[in-house]
Amino acid sequence: MFNVGGEFFALRNACPHQGGPLCQGVLSGFAVPGRPGEYRYVRRGEILRCPWHGWEFDVRTGQSYFDPARTRVRTYPVELLPGPYRAETYEVTVEDDLLLVDLDSG
Repeated sequence: MFNVGGEFFALRNACPHQGGPLCQGVLSGFAVPGRPGEYRYVRRGEILRCPWHGWEFDVRTGQSYFDPARTRVRTYPVELLPGPYRAETYEVTVEDDLLLVDLDSG
């Protein structure tokens, strides 16, 4: 799942090329030219690059940028439930090399 300016998008966590884990990819944007010698950075955080081979996908649509007519990553609808939200927390302690979680403290 990706949060782009308060909008949420969900993509399948497998690149269609060779199944690379897209959740480990980098979110970026595009540098587009303006006047000679000038560039603007647009669509910040909307372009996902596969960590294995660099294939790029639009997180809004799943469309690829190397073969937009034929290659895309699957997208899923996202529905946010109304809050308030509450995260469960538990008391944690460290003893020697052990991490102890008290499941009765939640």
